[in-house]
Amino acid sequence: MSSIQSDALKSLYKSWAASMADNPNMPLDELRRMFEHWADVTAEPGGVDYIEVDAGGVPGLWAVPKGVRQDRVLQCTHGGGYVCGSMYSHRKMYGHFAKTFGCRALILNYRCAPEHPHPAPVDDTTSAYQWLLDQGIRPQHVALTGDSGGGGLALATVLRARERGLPMPSAVIPLSPWLDMEATGETYQSNSDKDALVTRGIVLGMATTFLGEGGNRQDPLANPLLADLRGMPPMYIQVGGDETLLDDSRRLAEKARSEGVEVIFEIEPGMQHVYHFLAGVTPQADAAILRLADWVRPKLGLG
Repeated sequence: MSSIQSDALKSLYKSWAASMADNPNMPLDELRRMFEHWADVTAEPGGVDYIEVDAGGVPGLWAVPKGVRQDRVLQCTHGGGYVCGSMYSHRKMYGHFAKTFGCRALILNYRCAPEHPHPAPVDDTTSAYQWLLDQGIRPQHVALTGDSGGGGLALATVLRARERGLPMPSAVIPLSPWLDMEATGETYQSNSDKDALVTRGIVLGMATTFLGEGGNRQDPLANPLLADLRGMPPMYIQVGGDETLLDDSRRLAEKARSEGVEVIFEIEPGMQHVYHFLAGVTPQADAAILRLADWVRPKLGLG
């Protein structure tokens, strides 16, 4: 359930929603600066070094906790509707993941729309995954995660890797993933008075920006709900109970299970979109990350 501490994320989202309502034609650079403040609600993990890297032509940021295995990697794709967010806005959150998991995290600064519409983001993240393999990291020692649009992108990366004949990673961890480019989920209505930020209108607008005018909203690499998920790696999905995007996660879990994928699906009651940003601040976020770590560590060969 939500707590006094978790209200920080809700308050942040309410301020963003108010700013966008007051300025419906907000310039893109202003919108992006606003979303960089996502990290404001996350505690500094401590004991983590950050190193910028060229990951096969894709800018990235290594989050390297003290004393972890260097040959186990969590590849991270930030949220922001494929328009906003960066490796810097998500540095602290994925630093917590790396520290709890006991491995390095590679946070990617993939190209975003509208300058670089679909499929530029998935091309970048797949190239970065190929780069990891070329560095000698075994596929079974890599897990993929991402939040919001980055959650959909983590799934699309696996699909694109499969298209290219690359070996599958050990696991994929979508966090509050945005998948449905047509925003058909029932929770857009049922959770509309609970979600402090995400509305159907915002999602449809971001989909148009991401795909370009006339873009295919049913492309499985944009909406993995329409993909063939057979043979996908094990999946652990977490989502907040107050999210309008809740049905995207629910439908993903149902489809993946029906196609033979190992799935764990968790709804955290009373929590907002990507509540994991509250790492180091709320017990709900810390406990969720710990559950993910307990699940993925054996898959990465970390015991």
